Amino acid sequence: MNNKWILFSITVLAASLTFASCSSCQGEKETGERKVKETITSGVINISCDESFEPIMEQEIMVFEALYPKASIIPYYVSEVDALNMLLKDSVRLAIATRPLTPQEEASFKSRQLRVRTVQIALDAIAFIVNKNNKHDEISVDDLSKIVTGEVTRWNQLYPGSSLGEIKFVFDKQGSSSMRYAIDSLCHGKPLYTGLYARKSNQAVIDYVAQTPNSIGVIGASWIGNKADSTNTSFTDVVKVMAVRKAEGFAAYKPYQYYIATGDYPLTRPIYMITTDPRNGLPTGFIKFVSSQKGQLIIFKTAIVPWQTNIALKRDVSVTDAF
Repeated sequence: MNNKWILFSITVLAASLTFASCSSCQGEKETGERKVKETITSGVINISCDESFEPIMEQEIMVFEALYPKASIIPYYVSEVDALNMLLKDSVRLAIATRPLTPQEEASFKSRQLRVRTVQIALDAIAFIVNKNNKHDEISVDDLSKIVTGEVTRWNQLYPGSSLGEIKFVFDKQGSSSMRYAIDSLCHGKPLYTGLYARKSNQAVIDYVAQTPNSIGVIGASWIGNKADSTNTSFTDVVKVMAVRKAEGFAAYKPYQYYIATGDYPLTRPIYMITTDPRNGLPTGFIKFVSSQKGQLIIFKTAIVPWQTNIALKRDVSVTDAF
């Protein structure tokens, strides 16, 4: 009987201690959350980002959070359309996209007394990939235009004698910046061919092309870099990257970092960070970091071109400096 009473007492005491401990932990957590107010280097924010730039933003966020442990940035990698819509609906205060806001979008924010700031952080390229066994690895901008408008649908229309059959041309997803780029820069006013295919992501495009001999995939250039090559002069060996010429008679170039910077590679696009941050909070701090030496060097290592090359190569800029 005494043993049972002792066992019962120990059980009750343990339960009481556990409850007290949990209550104490919860109180500390709530207190801790109250202590971490949002500044340019602390707080928690959601951001929306064109999925094409996931490899870049993942690295930027990892380093930023390591430097500023009180900061937490939660990214949503979505289509460019969705990324900007999230900003327009006030779901986020920071979006990453390949275009600035339209006058109508600017007016929407102005009507709500929200100030918009847009900062270019990099110059990216649209890359075209084929199966690594495909010997056809050069193409012109004009030929790409014919493919995306449906004028050309078979490989032998571009390369006489080719036995690859139908061209399976694949984008990442509906509403993506890559699809918008094709419409704006390659269609020349013609409708986008309905026989093109959309996968779910840039990685899904790479996987599809790696398994499909007659395919061409369009992705962001930061997805094709060879991570083991610190010189940024080689690509992944999972697929083959096409060289693109501006027109017949011009040399064809692959989207190496150098050729993106010089303009020899003809299909480039800017990357913008767009914020409605009204009080110099964490969104502003993160933009400052990405624009600083550390942030620009991260972009440099992803095989695309940092926009602030003078900052990236010459001096550092603290996120506490003026915006």
